[in-house]
Amino acid sequence: MDVMRTRRRSRLIGAVAAASGALAAATLAVVAASPAQAAACDAVEYTVVSDWGTGHQATVSLTTGTEAVDGWTLEFDLPAGAAVQSAWNVDWSQSGAAFTGSDVGWNATVAAGQTRELFGLVVGGAAAQPESFSLNGTVCGEADQTTEPDDPTTDPDDPTTPDDPTTDPDDPTDPPDQGECPAGAVCDGFEDQTGTTPGGDWTVGAPDCTGTGTATVDESVVHSGEKSVRVDGGATYCNHVFVGRELPAGTEWFRFYVRHTTAQPATHTTMVAMEDANDGGADLRLGGQNGALQWNRESDDATLPEQSPNGVSMSEPLPVDTWTCVEFQISGGDLSTWVDGALVEGLVVDGVPTHDIDGQWLNKAGWNPSLVDLRLGWESYGSDSDTLWYDDVAFGTERIGC
Repeated sequence: MDVMRTRRRSRLIGAVAAASGALAAATLAVVAASPAQAAACDAVEYTVVSDWGTGHQATVSLTTGTEAVDGWTLEFDLPAGAAVQSAWNVDWSQSGAAFTGSDVGWNATVAAGQTRELFGLVVGGAAAQPESFSLNGTVCGEADQTTEPDDPTTDPDDPTTPDDPTTDPDDPTDPPDQGECPAGAVCDGFEDQTGTTPGGDWTVGAPDCTGTGTATVDESVVHSGEKSVRVDGGATYCNHVFVGRELPAGTEWFRFYVRHTTAQPATHTTMVAMEDANDGGADLRLGGQNGALQWNRESDDATLPEQSPNGVSMSEPLPVDTWTCVEFQISGGDLSTWVDGALVEGLVVDGVPTHDIDGQWLNKAGWNPSLVDLRLGWESYGSDSDTLWYDDVAFGTERIGC
């Protein structure tokens, strides 16, 4: 994940003051800020969460300084030719390369010293770094890249080079390096499928009815290898369709790649369903609602996050027309979800109720899933359809990574 960051630096202002009069005047027009606004804008982060070459999805976050922000308008320039295709949690416009985004009321306030994700956007064009950001008409400062260059004085293959003390190899939140399938895990890219209908360990169907929904082996759209599974999911309740297989006992880590064609609608949809033997055989479901990813528990219709505006803002949409890596861990009564390696704040259950996120979820005492199967596909509970591809599915007792 690439992070593009702009940070206000007090030493930059000092350098301008020490420059020649003509140069200082020209530079001050760009970087000078009123004390209140300078204190309000400590940093802006432009985080690329998915990059498919011809476009990308990003989020924009603000870190305040000693002053709070109550109402914001953020401006920055996109690369020449780039165009915003969609954005959420923001009232936005684009004129040429200039993008302008303002709060939508409920997300207007950022407390002093707080970091808050303001909005997200999908851009047609390269994932290039904005050179500067302006908050409420005042430039926050110069841009710098948070990714540090390789240190030429260290050799990762040199056994005398000390380990990085900031990383913990036993921390399950640090994804493993992408590579071979870990021992004991199941990794399936559908390469052994021989027909047009998924078979072998996979079965096609739905507990209710499939209607016009179909699942086929596809060789035209793949994440890796030569094959994937394509799901054509229809609208309304009876057009459900899944490809599923049984899970070994003790499975708690899951990973799959998904690509789809239609933005998630406001109504409830499901793309992953798992039977929970500890919940009367009801399904634990991952899908979407209100345009963002959500978990849903069939037995009591609890959602994660809660479907308040602030709750929904703690999740994120599933990008369209690009492969996205989705991971989740379900262990005991805890649940965590990652998208392209980044933990999604609104899709976490950790046993401690968090307002707008898992308070509703934790109303069901003693939730401790025993998952029987994994089904990938489509359920629509309204008039919405989608076409999805699944590839490189993996699950096991340890994190597999993207």
